[in-house]
Amino acid sequence: MFVIDETQLLQQLKSRNHKNQAFKALLELYKERLYWHIRNIVKSHDDTDDVLQNTFIKVFKNIDNFKGDSKLFSWMYRIATNESITFINKKAKQLQVSNEEVKELAINNLTSDVYFEGDTIQLKLQKAIATLPEKQQLVFNMKYFEDLKYKDMSEILKTSEGALKASYHIAVKKIEAYLTNN
Repeated sequence: MFVIDETQLLQQLKSRNHKNQAFKALLELYKERLYWHIRNIVKSHDDTDDVLQNTFIKVFKNIDNFKGDSKLFSWMYRIATNESITFINKKAKQLQVSNEEVKELAINNLTSDVYFEGDTIQLKLQKAIATLPEKQQLVFNMKYFEDLKYKDMSEILKTSEGALKASYHIAVKKIEAYLTNN
């Protein structure tokens, strides 16, 4: 097998002779996880594909700047998160609406998205998540849908584990209240 572990993969990514082959391995390893991470933020399949592509372009261009202070996985998730937020900000500016309105529009369009396989309960959950502040949305999605450990989330979001646990707890309470009242 070409890649054994993250350390070896990183060495191969930084090597001129192995960079392209190592990048293909990196894509295979992380594209699905990053797709769903981004999808939970931007909602639309087409928008997710665009953001995912931008994420991998940034990873490819900046891999030599990766210092190894965190896991490669965490670094890539941070890039994907930032790219997703940047995408929403740009879309809001283009449409001349708020970020919240962009997210609401995306959720309302989920029913016509051929890639959305959820039912009315799933749609209601997405609407409840959209009512949360951005940081709580990220924390909730990463914990609930992606089952990330608080330690990994802490590296990705540059926030203490305690603060993340509190954010998740508050988000869950707000979602429960929304679902109960709507």
